[in-house]
Amino acid sequence: MPLQYQRILLKLSGESLMGDQSYGISPQMLSHYAKEIKTLTDAGVQIAVVIGGGNIFRGLQAAESGIERVQGDYMGMMATVINGMALQSALEGVGLFTRLISAIEMKQIAEPYIRRRAIRHLEKGRVVIFSAGTGSPYFTTDSAAALRANEINADVILKGTRVDGIYSADPEKDPNAVKFDHISFARVISEGLGVMDMTAFTICQENNLPIVVFDIGKPENLMRIVKGEQIGTLVK
Repeated sequence: MPLQYQRILLKLSGESLMGDQSYGISPQMLSHYAKEIKTLTDAGVQIAVVIGGGNIFRGLQAAESGIERVQGDYMGMMATVINGMALQSALEGVGLFTRLISAIEMKQIAEPYIRRRAIRHLEKGRVVIFSAGTGSPYFTTDSAAALRANEINADVILKGTRVDGIYSADPEKDPNAVKFDHISFARVISEGLGVMDMTAFTICQENNLPIVVFDIGKPENLMRIVKGEQIGTLVK
């Protein structure tokens, strides 16, 4: 079966790495991600990953502890590097070749971000993990995912979450929430449907880059999306 998407950017939240824990990194979730990503690479899909840091530290919460916003955002970026290192180890554990790339220079553990080099890694079949967000405060990892996906000419952003798509309201709080199979960027932005931040949606809207929001916890969802099945919500 031909693949709908040849090059993808997979956006994972830090919270999804917690699994059933209240913080930190779940070995079971790392293993799940590694197996799902390996299935795609074995099929010839080029994969870049952007992972959040909310399971370790969230910059927006820093103000509550008296930490200045910019400092807190940089601390959040460090958390994404830790998650990136963990994911890199899990991927290499299942036999994949990887490159961890950081928007903040840390030459002992990660490559600096150079666009052409990142694309070459993808062409060679390596899984590229983008960490440290955009390297600048005030931007979320959603914005980093939108930026990097456009820079590497990805076909789509696959946003893995704990729910199975975009709803008219929070389905965990509102039993009458309606799920969308397809939705336009304009409607997502006008109605403030907060699955990703508005900066990320706007970047993708301006560059005609589709986003699929789906349940990352369900096995084989990734492969089914890449093959063109209607899974989750398509934003375009």
